[in-house]
Amino acid sequence: MSRASRRSDAGETPRIQTRLGTDTVLRGTLRFRDSVEISGRLEGRIVADGYLFIRDGAEIRADIKARDIIVAGTVHGDIEATHRLEILETGQIYGNVRTARFRVADGVVFEGKCEMIRDADQIDVFAAPIDQVRESVRRS
Repeated sequence: MSRASRRSDAGETPRIQTRLGTDTVLRGTLRFRDSVEISGRLEGRIVADGYLFIRDGAEIRADIKARDIIVAGTVHGDIEATHRLEILETGQIYGNVRTARFRVADGVVFEGKCEMIRDADQIDVFAAPIDQVRESVRRS
């Protein structure tokens, strides 16, 4: 597990490995493992195992799948955050959202549907067999 992933597990923001500045314009698929901060424009798809930070002023027209996502800019497209999604007060999302953990600040724009998914790091007590639930409680 990378250092960036361990930090996001603890609730901290991981150190950014790659920055795409305000003058950056990308078309296509962006893939990465650790962490990326986008301040410019991107059109296409984002597929990642790590952390994505979309800065205030960034314009994304893409479907996004990543572990942890923080949105302060504008996203037109569907988002799947397998661990957590946070929309800061300047964030705007025009699309559907799937995530395990969802935090929304006051004043955001969100037009779409939200589906809460099971967090891979935790057990779903309503779907798990009773023996598995009992065992997880004993270990706590």
